[in-house]
Amino acid sequence: MRKDVRILLVGEPKVGKTSLIMSLVSEEFPDEVPLRAEEITIPADVTPERVPTHIVDYSEAEQSDEQLYQEISKANVICIVYSVNNKKSIEKVTSHWIPLINDRTDKDSRVPLILVGNKSDLVEHSSMETILPIMNQYQDIETCVECSAKNLKNISELFYYAQKAVLHPTGPLYCPEEKELKPSCIKALTRIFKVSDLDNDGILNDNELNFFQKTCFNTPLAPQALEDVKNVVRRNMTDGVKDNGLTLKGFLFLHTLFIQRGRHETTWTVLRRFGYDDDLELTQEYLFPLLKIPPDCTTELNHNAYLFLQSVFDKHDKDRDCALSPEEVKDLFKVFPYMPWGPDVNNTVCTNDQGWITYQGYLSQWTLTTYLDVQRSLEYLGYLGYSIIYEQESQAAAITVTRNKRIDLQKKQTQRSVFRCNVLGARDSGKTGFLQAFLGKDLQRQRRIREDHKSLYAISTTYVYGQEKYLLLHEVMPDFDFLSEADLACDVVCLVYDINNPRSFEYCAKVYKQYFIDSKTPCVVIAAKSDLHEIRQHYSLSPQEFCRKHKLHPPQPFTCNTTEALNKDIYTRLTTMAMYPHMAQADLKNSTFWLRASVGATVCAVLGFAMYRALLKQR
Repeated sequence: MRKDVRILLVGEPKVGKTSLIMSLVSEEFPDEVPLRAEEITIPADVTPERVPTHIVDYSEAEQSDEQLYQEISKANVICIVYSVNNKKSIEKVTSHWIPLINDRTDKDSRVPLILVGNKSDLVEHSSMETILPIMNQYQDIETCVECSAKNLKNISELFYYAQKAVLHPTGPLYCPEEKELKPSCIKALTRIFKVSDLDNDGILNDNELNFFQKTCFNTPLAPQALEDVKNVVRRNMTDGVKDNGLTLKGFLFLHTLFIQRGRHETTWTVLRRFGYDDDLELTQEYLFPLLKIPPDCTTELNHNAYLFLQSVFDKHDKDRDCALSPEEVKDLFKVFPYMPWGPDVNNTVCTNDQGWITYQGYLSQWTLTTYLDVQRSLEYLGYLGYSIIYEQESQAAAITVTRNKRIDLQKKQTQRSVFRCNVLGARDSGKTGFLQAFLGKDLQRQRRIREDHKSLYAISTTYVYGQEKYLLLHEVMPDFDFLSEADLACDVVCLVYDINNPRSFEYCAKVYKQYFIDSKTPCVVIAAKSDLHEIRQHYSLSPQEFCRKHKLHPPQPFTCNTTEALNKDIYTRLTTMAMYPHMAQADLKNSTFWLRASVGATVCAVLGFAMYRALLKQR
């Protein structure tokens, strides 16, 4: 909402502009009226809308045309004052003042106008018959007020309506000619309805209506008041109430009714509570709340954020198959102005046999977005209404900023849940296969992936010592001379070579010696395509000798060309190394260390699946 309001009073000489201002300030009619009142500011605490208000007078005798034009350009609302007993001053409203104001304001951002009929104490009849056709002709006119500076009639109301015209304008919401809501208003209210429809059944039931009412107006509706609202809708339309709940059509009708009855502030209160500005766009402050991320810290979703995202998944998984079909994904993102996920997402996270994103894959994608681009994650949570539904100040409450990695190394323990593994290797060494195998896709399934749907990321969960963690694999493009800081910044490194290509290992050796030999980042060498015949590498040392010389773990054989279940042990090992980088390579080679980690992973995976099945039954 605006931080202040600037009201300009214009009109013919002697219509009482200055008297109106002085009567408002002193609460009595002035004995002597100057040619022009000085600009006054009414403090926020004495205005109904709690906004400072500046009132500016215009005098033809004291001001030039140029000064008038400047004031018009600065005004938020203009009151055109006429005298109800002076026909010439009424004619001048349309012949002079409205054209002059329109010439001096941008067509797309016209200031609202208020027609003010002063000196009502001098006549017994109303000027409204003359004024109504003018109001119908010019849609910039918000309202007309008849008042008397002498009798103090409607003076405070006049300035209240002027404030209201700025803070709760009709223009963006409603088209008077068509007598219906504008498309941008319908779009915003439709998103608000979908966010408030917590079970996604297309109806706001009593609980959802009360939650909505409490969210926007800090007070629930009494049962009788709820029934009264629904009865109003029932009387006016056939499909506004269904199963004793409010449909989208009924919801939009109510807001149309509020506006038609002059209660724009009700609709604006709702729109602003859900993050909209005066142009019915979500504000930058709402979508991108301030979040400080110190160097060497990462961003993760916290427990409440995962609970919220689970509830969003539940309400869109209509068939309860624990996966989102393309139609269900489309429905989930209807509250977004664009589709945030492309086809590459289906090759970034786990999918079912039909290629649909599973429950686990869905949470993994959110985890990935939060880790790589937290601002985008905040924006997405904003569209879904996280801060509103969870009654938080902003989406920033959903994010955990982890402590500096250096402190983790010093304390030899970490509280992080997401670990990044950069996968490097020469072209065609098997990096993509290594990423896709993590998602459970064997070579046969990988061959069906379209080139333009491929992803450089893969993320899923692993279990280390009974703890569920996310491992994020990032395939780094093999441009040896231009590895950026982002290519090198990670928790563990995978160096992949093709055992069937004699020139494949050389790239891994060079990258290790150039970038990682003195690094504290753990490295693992992957001997990919281990189902093929191993060929001697054209390098001074064999991969085994190289690893031995540099105290690395021996090359790990890996293949995704198998009809059997893919072995996931290597991913558990990578996560474990990322969690415990301080451990010496000797410890990592210790078979009992790996056995303990792997057994813990297997037990947790089984327990996790059992708990997941139990949760599904509840859902």
